Amino acid sequence: MNTIEDNLDQFLQVHNVTKNSADLYFYGYIVSSWWGALDECDQYPASVKNFLNSVKGKNLNIYINSGGGNVFAGMAIYNMLKRHEGYKVAYNDGVMASISSVIPLAADKVIMPENSLYMVHKPMLNISGNADTMRTAADILDKTQECILQTYMQYAKPGITKEAINDLMNAESWLSAQDTQQYFNFEISAANKVVASAQYSGFSKNIENSFVDNALNIRKTELIEAQNIKNKKILQTKLNFIRMKGVNKCL
Repeated sequence: MNTIEDNLDQFLQVHNVTKNSADLYFYGYIVSSWWGALDECDQYPASVKNFLNSVKGKNLNIYINSGGGNVFAGMAIYNMLKRHEGYKVAYNDGVMASISSVIPLAADKVIMPENSLYMVHKPMLNISGNADTMRTAADILDKTQECILQTYMQYAKPGITKEAINDLMNAESWLSAQDTQQYFNFEISAANKVVASAQYSGFSKNIENSFVDNALNIRKTELIEAQNIKNKKILQTKLNFIRMKGVNKCL
C-alpha cells in the first residue's frame, strides 16, 4: 500500500547557499502543515525548521512576498528565525501582509523597497458554535492580537506607543514604505524593477468565501497537468481532504 508522504520539502529546498549565507523565500501562504499547502511556494513551520537545521550558523537573507496565513504557524516561524544564530536581513519583495508582516521582524534588519507594501490588521477566525463558543473565540482573538502587538513593538520607533500600533491593526492598515517610517525602524531602498504577484484571498474579508473554491480549482488544474504518478496521488489526496474538511484557518 502506497503511503502519502510530506514531499513538499523537495520543492522548498533553497539552493542559493554559500559558505557564510543562505536565502529563504516566503512567496506563498503561511500554513500550519504540508496538508494546508495549496501551492509549492506555501511555507509551514516544519519546512522552515528543516531548512534552518541545514544552515545552522549562517547569515540569512529572507525574501517575503506573501498575503499571510495561519497566525500560529507564522508565530512559530518567527520564533524559529529569531533563535537562528547568524545575521538576518528581511527584504520586502512586494507585500508583507497579515502574519507575513510579523515574520520579517525576527530579522536584524528589514528592508522595504519604495514600491512595496506592509499590511497589519486584527486577527480573524473562522468558527461555528453557540454564544459561549463565540465569546471564548473573541477572547482568544483579543489575546492573539496582544501577542502580535508585542512583536510589532520590538521594531517600533522610539516614542511610538502600543496604542498607535494597535490602532493601525484595528483599522486594517496598508502602509507604503514611506508610511512605515512613521512607525517602524525599517530601511527604505530603491524600488524593485520586478515585483512578484501575490493573492490576498487568505485575509480579505470580501472574498473569504471563495477560498475553498479557488483551492479546488487549483488542485484540479494540477491533477490534470501532473505527469508524475506519485504526485498525482498526493494531489488527489489533498483535493479530497479539502473537499471533506473545507478550509479552517486562523488569520
